Amino acid sequence: MQEILINWAPQETRVAVVEHGAVQELHVERTLERGLVGNVYLGKVSRVLPGMQSAFIDIGLERTAFLHVADLVAPFTPGSRTAPMPEARPATSEGGRPQQPVVPIERQVFEGQSLLVQVIKDPIGTKGARLSTQISIAGRMLVFLPQDNHIGVSQKIPPEQRDTLRRRVQTLAEAAVQAPAGQGTPPRDHGGYILRTNGEDASDAELADDIAYLRKTWTRIHERAGKMPPVSLLHQDLSLLQRVLRDLVDDHTTTIRIDSREQHDKLVRFGAEFMPKAVEKLALYTGERPIFDLFNIDEDIVRALGRRVDLKSGGYLVIDQTEALTTIDVNTGAFVGARNFDDTVFKTNLEAALAIARQLRLRNLGGIVIVDFIDMSRNDHREQVLAELRKQLGRDRVKTTASGFSQLGLVEMTRKRTRESLAHMLCEPCVACGGQGIVKTARTVAYEVLREILREARQFTPREFRIVSSPAVIELFLDEESQHLAGLSDFIGKPISLQAESAMGQGQYDIVLL
Repeated sequence: MQEILINWAPQETRVAVVEHGAVQELHVERTLERGLVGNVYLGKVSRVLPGMQSAFIDIGLERTAFLHVADLVAPFTPGSRTAPMPEARPATSEGGRPQQPVVPIERQVFEGQSLLVQVIKDPIGTKGARLSTQISIAGRMLVFLPQDNHIGVSQKIPPEQRDTLRRRVQTLAEAAVQAPAGQGTPPRDHGGYILRTNGEDASDAELADDIAYLRKTWTRIHERAGKMPPVSLLHQDLSLLQRVLRDLVDDHTTTIRIDSREQHDKLVRFGAEFMPKAVEKLALYTGERPIFDLFNIDEDIVRALGRRVDLKSGGYLVIDQTEALTTIDVNTGAFVGARNFDDTVFKTNLEAALAIARQLRLRNLGGIVIVDFIDMSRNDHREQVLAELRKQLGRDRVKTTASGFSQLGLVEMTRKRTRESLAHMLCEPCVACGGQGIVKTARTVAYEVLREILREARQFTPREFRIVSSPAVIELFLDEESQHLAGLSDFIGKPISLQAESAMGQGQYDIVLL
């Protein structure tokens, strides 16, 4: 059974998924770092640039956003149908994706025109956001394309399953448009869907719920576009709180506890409209202790940022995350409880398999993962460890696959990347070591300083050289390296003074010419 805890603050929302008393997943969203991608605006064309086949669109941000002709598909204006204008329809490839439009941008849009646009790339530096007029709304298992009739399936789903899945989605989509129409309902002859990878094993009921949510969201956008003035935000991509109801709640969820009355009430209203089944599981937490203290979640977060993970038996894991892949090394450590060495290794690896699956979810590690289990001589032990690993990975909502043992005794795994890992979200590279995880010794830095002073003495003739560095380096110059420092001072004919700076890392120094 699963319980979801939500810790809300104006600056940050944290969500923990707890199963059997242990934290399995952590999700964090910070207010100031929330992007614009997915937001839908009613923008106003401020300038058309035929030479660049682009237009600048005012959507209410500090800088005007950028719309290229390649992203101009089926332009929508308030009060009109959502169908593409015949002369503005782009050529399409065999797979249904738009190719370069045959009509120049200056014949499709004009200054002062209102356009329904969606942000596809956040502003970066001096560049404004990049826009598209092809609206797409992401659901739990489907992506809805209101201006398209194409039914697509993720390329990551095996080819032999795609036709069956495509027919299922087509049938459910056709059934959805037969429902009674409400006021402001957009035209029924439009609506394409793309089945996402995590919808591969979804039931018809789950897909139907997703379609209903997506169509209701599009109806709301459509209504607002006809009522609100230009340069208005019509739809903001779901917040983490709302995504909890959409993406994390399932039949195994018993309760969703949140520690903010205001946000609880907002979630109730949102859930009542879009996810009625999840509302009955919502509960307001009013305890005196912080909600995350119920399961020592803050302590788990601290441990999840470290390299070493201790196992109850005395063994441990060492997890190293690099840009290319993640490696996990299993060690017996202090575990000597079994009758013989083979049993000790086997039990450690079994416990490690469960811990590895949990750490992948907890840290949100994606991409290629290489696991180095302790070598096992018996094939049946290998098979049991691999079976246990796959069993635990089967509980992961993110698609994960694990191959068998390689000739070197390694298990290769892949886990779909859905968001930044916990470490990348909460941490940054160390200033002192440049993200390497190591720093130069004080003696190495001291010798670099001596070489740098000699180099500068050949170019400049100051009255004095002053070394500013960390206390550890200065202490070395005052003690073990004092003779070498004095010898250099005599050689260059200039005094050398020392200044300790506690704010400096051990690998940092500065040489001041006085």
